[in-house]
Amino acid sequence: MAFRRGHLEYFVTVAQEGQITRAARRLHLAQPALSQAIAQLEADLGLELFERHARGVTLTPAGETFIVKAQAATSAWEEAVATARSFARAGQGTIEFGFVGSPPGLDSPGPLAAFAAAHPDIDVLYRELPFPSSPTARWLSEVDVAVCHLPPTDPDVWVQELRREPRVVLAPRRHPLAARRELCVAEILDSTFIGFHPSVEPAWAGFWSLDDHRGRRLPDTTADRALNPQEVLASLAVRNAITTVPASVVKVLQGALGDLVAIPLSDAAPANIVLAGAERRRNPLVGAMLEFARHASAQP
Repeated sequence: MAFRRGHLEYFVTVAQEGQITRAARRLHLAQPALSQAIAQLEADLGLELFERHARGVTLTPAGETFIVKAQAATSAWEEAVATARSFARAGQGTIEFGFVGSPPGLDSPGPLAAFAAAHPDIDVLYRELPFPSSPTARWLSEVDVAVCHLPPTDPDVWVQELRREPRVVLAPRRHPLAARRELCVAEILDSTFIGFHPSVEPAWAGFWSLDDHRGRRLPDTTADRALNPQEVLASLAVRNAITTVPASVVKVLQGALGDLVAIPLSDAAPANIVLAGAERRRNPLVGAMLEFARHASAQP
């Protein structure tokens, strides 16, 4: 069979996005090239994988079956490459350190400075990540370690708690709640929250619209498809909607909120800030950082 491994990645991405245009944008491909690759894959397989319609594409029954194997194949390849690159970085004395939201050197510089002093031979390189998606191990594939609110559970991922932070409401100044000095969960459950991209892990995204306090009711969300904190802030600037964030995010944004206000949320469960990394990429340098974090978190 002549199709290339990349065609499987294209197929999976189109299935996730439900639209060739969005998938092409995500893959940094021209739309005609992506359409041609999908058509070639279908020809090679002798199967029609997608039903085309005005709003995009949906998987055929054959496509629903094939995507399970395609996802497994692409994940296995990506994991093998990511593991090799991680150990190569370790040999060069570097850790690729991912973060979501506030740069760790701004919201918690102390522990990083202490780690650098204890391990002067390790060079930590920083990379901003999009919001978590499933599986978590695949979301972490480009980094050795990441710091964020607790990502979705994955048997292939280790997690080390760092701290717990209260959640804070971010709202535009024009919002009816903007004048409040403090809010409780019950007062905002019926508010409109910023919407997240479908690829963001639903439970993780739902935490920020208080799904952990809402039960089975779905939140009212905007039509936004935010993939990262900057897109959330951009949406807040023009929407009559809100979101919640860890308190440390507000501390970093202080003075740069512009037309946004931060309101303490008195009774929401806290955000659990953790270090996370893929088990197979626990190289010696990652082990040193994890041991340092365990020791630091155990201190009173």
